[in-house]
Amino acid sequence: MKNITFKKKRLAAMISVLVGSSMMAPLSAAEVEAADKKEQSLNEASLLETQEGEYIEVISVSGIRGSLGRSMNFKREGQGVVDAISAEEMGKFPDTNLAESLQRIPGVTISRKNGEGSQITVRGFGPEYNLVTLNGRQMPGTGNTRSYDLENLSSEGVSSLTVIKTARAENPSGGIGATVNIETTRPLNSPGLKYSVSGKGIYDTSNKKGDDVTPEVAGIFSNTFADETFGVALSLSHQERSQQQQSAVVDGWRALTNADLGAATGANAIDRRPVDAEGNKIGPAYIPRNLGYSITDAERIRTNGQLTLQYAPTNDFIATVDYTASRAETANESLAFGVWFNAGGNINSYELDERGTAIKFNEANNDYAHTGRKSTTLVEAESIGLNLDWQLTDALHLELDYHDSTNEIDNGADKGSHSNPFVIVGPNNLLSKTYDYSSGDIPQVELFWPDGAAEADRGDFDPLFARFDTDAGESKIEQIQLHGIWENQADGALVNIKFGIAHTDQNMSGYGAGVGTQGPNGYNGNMAVFPDSIFTRNDTGDFLDQFAGGGSDLTTDYYYSYDFDEVVSRMKDYFDGFETNPYASGGKDSLTSVNEVTDSAYLQASFDYELADMPITVTLGLRYEQTDVTSNNKQRVESQVVWKNATEWDLRYVEGGAGFVDSSGDYDIFLPNLDISIDITDDLVGRFSIGKTMSRAPLGFLIGSRTLTNSPKPGARNGSQGNTDLLPFESTNIDVSFEYYYSDDSYVSLGYFNKKVKNFISTAAGTEIINVGDLRDPLIGPRAIQAEADLIAQGIQPTVGAIFDQIIANGGGTADACCETQVVAQSSDDPLVDWTISKPVNGDTKEVYGVEFAVQHMFGESGFGTAFNATLVDGDVEFDRDSLEIQSPLNGLSNSANLTAFYEDDELSVKFTYAWRDEYLLGVGQAQGSADTPPQFFKEFAQLDMSVNYDLNENMTVFLEGYNLTNETEEIYGRYEEQFLSARQYGPRYALGARYSF
Repeated sequence: MKNITFKKKRLAAMISVLVGSSMMAPLSAAEVEAADKKEQSLNEASLLETQEGEYIEVISVSGIRGSLGRSMNFKREGQGVVDAISAEEMGKFPDTNLAESLQRIPGVTISRKNGEGSQITVRGFGPEYNLVTLNGRQMPGTGNTRSYDLENLSSEGVSSLTVIKTARAENPSGGIGATVNIETTRPLNSPGLKYSVSGKGIYDTSNKKGDDVTPEVAGIFSNTFADETFGVALSLSHQERSQQQQSAVVDGWRALTNADLGAATGANAIDRRPVDAEGNKIGPAYIPRNLGYSITDAERIRTNGQLTLQYAPTNDFIATVDYTASRAETANESLAFGVWFNAGGNINSYELDERGTAIKFNEANNDYAHTGRKSTTLVEAESIGLNLDWQLTDALHLELDYHDSTNEIDNGADKGSHSNPFVIVGPNNLLSKTYDYSSGDIPQVELFWPDGAAEADRGDFDPLFARFDTDAGESKIEQIQLHGIWENQADGALVNIKFGIAHTDQNMSGYGAGVGTQGPNGYNGNMAVFPDSIFTRNDTGDFLDQFAGGGSDLTTDYYYSYDFDEVVSRMKDYFDGFETNPYASGGKDSLTSVNEVTDSAYLQASFDYELADMPITVTLGLRYEQTDVTSNNKQRVESQVVWKNATEWDLRYVEGGAGFVDSSGDYDIFLPNLDISIDITDDLVGRFSIGKTMSRAPLGFLIGSRTLTNSPKPGARNGSQGNTDLLPFESTNIDVSFEYYYSDDSYVSLGYFNKKVKNFISTAAGTEIINVGDLRDPLIGPRAIQAEADLIAQGIQPTVGAIFDQIIANGGGTADACCETQVVAQSSDDPLVDWTISKPVNGDTKEVYGVEFAVQHMFGESGFGTAFNATLVDGDVEFDRDSLEIQSPLNGLSNSANLTAFYEDDELSVKFTYAWRDEYLLGVGQAQGSADTPPQFFKEFAQLDMSVNYDLNENMTVFLEGYNLTNETEEIYGRYEEQFLSARQYGPRYALGARYSF
């Protein structure tokens, strides 16, 4: 794969290619020397025009080794701690997914969505703590977040990725973990006609409904004209993918007191928790909210395009206009089937382990619910920019850059419903159900039916309810930057001074709309809504078959499928006023927006010294930023709490009662940095960096309004209140590293990093229990107390469902305004609801530290090579699993390792990549967890990928790619591994294709 080419280039263009991140700043004379040295070490072959007009021959290496060699030299010549990934050749990046490429860098780990890399964590700091730039420009997050989703941007038009892990005054702020710069193709950097087109068929082994083979086509074109004064580059890509995700899910765990465990005794109440001196059990008991299994069929269409125009009328001036656009549309159709647990009086028996987790229990009543969903999510992003690059004098260089970029997400892009809808149907005649996680990888559920029936009867399927909601978000950045560099033309240690100013206007907004629950709002028993024929029985033979206890070994080894559209249509025909338009109730129910305006300035100076014949480079910098934050939000007015049926609750609002709430805040910050690089020998480089970086508070915390959960079930009466006055996270960073470049394209490095982060945001300190308006709780009011007494008198177990039915029987219900059903609405003599409201506040200073190790080795000229890196990270930011206090740990902190092994010659290249990530905290809070905001931990995960390329001739290459070759699965759990949350199965996928390059 060593393609030797001879091309005539300008020196400036050559340097731009070498540096990669040319938007950051122009090069000093010392950096030009370093670039020359770097070019020679690459063994490249082209004709390089010197300033004297002469030409020298340089040898250019493409392919895997060439890419790794360029990445090594980015690292060697960079200031501070920097890593990079370079395209193997035009139109061919090492991975088709940018996130999966980034995970090859020490300290970088990724999260996956639908089996593909999506967002990055760097040195334990998750997506919201990292800044992604495109050609040096700050990019908006996906939708109304700060996190940039890399899966939506194709790699064909990308020339390099640079990860800057230490503070640098000239960089935009926002990345405590790292600043990641995506560098795209620039035609004047590589003059002449070049193009590459590729096509491949993708085979996803998990696919069941879509096309078995889906296409991906891509092309990139670059050419220069008029004696290389005008250039144009165009890249386009289109990908379609069909897949299926299978999963088992528990939505959350509740921490219960002993009184919440019901009346079970003796052999029906096995409790292995320790006891205190009085014989009382120590610690809470933990019960899952539900257990469900789901199958999601997804089809995604992703289209990317970029156009770049450059004009260089003189050797001293280049104007660049570029436009980047991406569109990703994902359609999901899913079916989930499972049961809900009420705990309390419904529990018949239980078995708890030593830490109080229920590993087995039986509970009375309820349903075998089958939830159908059908939705489409659309993500659209675009960026247009103008860059003017001017060498004003021999000493002074200026660069003016402007861009306007947006990123929008719409979760209601389904053309039929214009919402993200779901509908729940099923039989409601369960006698009891047993949860069992005493063995295997996933929990089991055993169902007990009337008259000893072995299975559910499709004739008992009734509707529960349907919802038609939608939400969308937009993130927009308008930014103008002026960069300058003054080169010292005289003798002395001072090399250059860099300076700049910037104005960044970032706005993040979102909205939601919905019509509430539609249908009966509860099972009414054998309603003539559905004929039996629309339900099809399926067995679970190949469902979750990669897990012990999955597939045909599931205790409940069947489920019923149905056509989503037909079920909705029949419910709409049957129930008066059934509404599917999420805007029917008056438009957008909620509107949120946060606007941040930041003005910044920086000054940075570089010096070269010699100490005992060892060259030393010192860089000093200071960045100042001032930010104003405003939030404008529409807040609905709550009217009442409604107990709709045994398992469902509803929070209702005053129609037309919404109003807008405004809030504001501001802050300023100084960000200094010092980098020292010393060439201890010709091959050994030592580095020391100290500096301050910052990341801004998550969008959700800055929204200045209060929200309450729409489904206020007992134990889940939660809400949140924003805080526009939040200060940013400030991290003081220390890095020490040594890099030994012992051979061509081979090196070993070892580094230590320490980050002390202040202003960590805590919701615990701001949490309070409040009453909101006149919202009252019918579950603990006089009607419920009387109903429980009546049931006990009749010898009936006072389950939640029985209490609800008895209230209705006692005349305590009311007709629901939307449906022909009885509900238990709040009454004036019911106690007020206690809401747990969390408000984020700035709190503690926390520390993260770790070690990064990397080695890259080429086995001479054999064609074999390997690269390995590992990161060990720790700190005082971990979650205390045994505490029920609300905590604010650092999500994503984990050890990681990556291995690449390859062989390549003039025709063939074979590469295997292995990525491992240790267990890590995914987040705090569970969808249906209790108010103590329990954690979610992601289990250890590793994935093996491979690629094979064969050159048929100088221009044509055929290739085979394989992802997740060992069919790895994903697992998530709560406080302890026994508190199962989810298990997901995707399957391997393969791609076969060809590429033509010229």
